[in-house]
Amino acid sequence: MNKNLIAVFYAIAAAAFYALNVPCSKMLLVQISPIFMAGLLYIGAGLGVGILYLFRIKHESQSERLDRKDFPYTLGMVLLDIIAPILLMFGVKYGTSSNASLLGNFEIVTTTLIALFIFSERVSLRLWFAILFITASSIILSFEDLQAFNFSIGSIFVLGATICWGLENNCTRKISGKSTYMIVTIKGLCSGLGSIIVSITTCEINFATKYIPLALLLGFVAYGLSIFTYIRAQKYLGAAKTSAFYAIAPFIGVLFSILLLDEKITLQNVIAFLVMIIGTIFVVYDTLDRSHST
Repeated sequence: MNKNLIAVFYAIAAAAFYALNVPCSKMLLVQISPIFMAGLLYIGAGLGVGILYLFRIKHESQSERLDRKDFPYTLGMVLLDIIAPILLMFGVKYGTSSNASLLGNFEIVTTTLIALFIFSERVSLRLWFAILFITASSIILSFEDLQAFNFSIGSIFVLGATICWGLENNCTRKISGKSTYMIVTIKGLCSGLGSIIVSITTCEINFATKYIPLALLLGFVAYGLSIFTYIRAQKYLGAAKTSAFYAIAPFIGVLFSILLLDEKITLQNVIAFLVMIIGTIFVVYDTLDRSHST
């Protein structure tokens, strides 16, 4: 029981660590350009988890390490992880932090639909209801003015990021049986360097040097440490239950947005928030029910 309680703490910590990403990135984007910022976040995660990996690598067997047959999925994971955080940073820059946090749950929809149509995975009725509510909430959040029906450019960027991450999740799932530390280290360093190369080649590289360590630290906490505590939670809770607890991350992100950025919550936000909660409840219930049945 004590181990399970500690595991629950790890799962909630993983959600809280990731929830820091959007509001803290919003503050740093004043000093660092979006594409370069995306690169720094992933490099921070890769360096942090890579250091942890050095202490673990001697305990890994050869079968746990990525090999040639894993290359297509690893390459897809890296390329999508270059595109997705760039889109997210532009979404955060041109939109509100609270909107971006809530829209992050649309990743559940894209991951599920890609798993269904490309990888032929089964989707339960409860998950279809979740998709319906989360999509409805995302539509509400995507308009700047519901009466004039003007699309929010920030929301469009964030939705694009969730589509990329949905596809990336399915690529990563294909290699999930291998070393998580190795996967995250490769993901962080390769995707981070890729984003920085993009920022240099497009001349979209503007930053104040003193803020670079903060961006790297945020990447380690929001991506690296979040993944690390997520893995710890999975050890006792299993993947399904852990992912259910992790679904609270967008709501914690909204709270951080209010506390750190003093963002005001509109009626549109409240309606979308309530609809998103209903969708998330369906996800959590479906996840916990399936994990219990297995």
